[in-house]
Amino acid sequence: MLSGSAGAARLLRRKPKPRCDGRLTLTRVGVVGLGTIGRQICLAVEAGIPGVSLAGAAGRDRAKAEVFLGTLPSKPPFLSTEELIQASDLVIEAATQAALRLFGPAVLSAGKHLMVLSVGGLLGVLDEWTRLAEQHGCRILVPSGAIAGLDGVKGAREGAVTAVAMESRKPPRGWAGAPYIEAKRIDLEAIREETLIFEGTAAEACQAFPANVNVVAALSLAGIGPELTRIKVFAVPGLARNTHRITLEGEFGRLQIQVENVPSENPRTGKLSYLSAIALLRDLGSTLRVGT
Repeated sequence: MLSGSAGAARLLRRKPKPRCDGRLTLTRVGVVGLGTIGRQICLAVEAGIPGVSLAGAAGRDRAKAEVFLGTLPSKPPFLSTEELIQASDLVIEAATQAALRLFGPAVLSAGKHLMVLSVGGLLGVLDEWTRLAEQHGCRILVPSGAIAGLDGVKGAREGAVTAVAMESRKPPRGWAGAPYIEAKRIDLEAIREETLIFEGTAAEACQAFPANVNVVAALSLAGIGPELTRIKVFAVPGLARNTHRITLEGEFGRLQIQVENVPSENPRTGKLSYLSAIALLRDLGSTLRVGT
């Protein structure tokens, strides 16, 4: 992957002719990040999504990545981020917010579509990046992730929305490693009952838990924005499923949604996170689209 701002700046100085025209008639998909989500996306593409092929992948651990890629039927190559951008029509970020900030502008400047899983990384740069995408004829795509109901939220936004709030519950280990947990020196192992560990705006939550609450970033972008969307974060010992409850109120009425996600091999990530990304990929080439 590109290292440092110099690498990103070098790519931005190059202005290749855009290959995408915004219609998403794509065939080549590149995946950045081969953790739980990235690997599952690669497996789904290799299993067969009409009109989609795997151009390659990039990741932090080349040795592990090459072992995994070698198990796939098409034996896609491990590429540098720069090479992956050039080889792909759509680049899927399945890494981290920090990685997204590094290579995202280069993807859009090359006229390639960008699918974002670390949605919190878009907060603060979205206006700049959407202008860049418009300039180069490509799109930024955000799957629903581990929640449901974003179609209803987008519909409600066409009228007046007065409040959007979310409650997220995970077992204590699902919040491990978050900057907020480290900064506050919260002993997750000592929690014995449901405990509220954070309350604030979506913007604040995405900084406090960059790998844990991308769901609230997606909710805020679909609705009334990161500064007006509220979230409460709970640690719940013994909880078997990561649970998200959304409440939205507006002139349309009241919307309540609760999703209980089976965790993936990574306790911070529900399986619906990568399933929704796969569904969006499948939707791109479909002649029928259901939902907003």
